[in-house]
Amino acid sequence: MQVVGKVSDNTLYIFLSGELDEHSAPAARKMADAAIDANAACERAVFDLSGVRFMDSTGIGFLVGRYKRLRRYGIPAALQSVDFAADKVLAMSGIYALIPKL
Repeated sequence: MQVVGKVSDNTLYIFLSGELDEHSAPAARKMADAAIDANAACERAVFDLSGVRFMDSTGIGFLVGRYKRLRRYGIPAALQSVDFAADKVLAMSGIYALIPKL
């Protein structure tokens, strides 16, 4: 799993690529948290899932954890480029009530 944070127009974009599962989640958490902490002045954060090839329930936990971290900074979060398979999992989990899809 690769996590890249980029800022554009006061929005933190967190690009995820690879497989988001129990094996890759700890390192992904560290990278995403570092990007969030370094850009705590941003107005919003967007998780781009276009590069995610596989995500299980650990991925949902990853997103909820990052949502909570962002919320402590007062930064709203959103998801973009969610593929069909991930969309089904995320919709069933109810995560879109917390983190809307763009």
